Amino acid sequence: MILGTPIKVVEIVLDHLAYGLDAEGIHREYPHFTLGQIHSALAYYYDHKAEMDEELERSEREVERLKAEIDKLQGPSRLRAKLKAMGRLP
Repeated sequence: MILGTPIKVVEIVLDHLAYGLDAEGIHREYPHFTLGQIHSALAYYYDHKAEMDEELERSEREVERLKAEIDKLQGPSRLRAKLKAMGRLP
């Protein structure tokens, strides 16, 4: 958690990784965080990069597993099938 907020460090890290945002870019998106809080979150990530990257990969695998389980139970949605046919989904 980022001190004084209900936000987890991983949420800042995901914005950094997914959108390539630096601390200033994240601050523009989340002005309620101080630059110090953002830098601290990013420093924590880089100090614990291997463990955090592994946890992010585990979370992604779990999401994919759950999606597959839902597809198996319900069958793929028509929207999902249409997006796949259009090449917008793997």
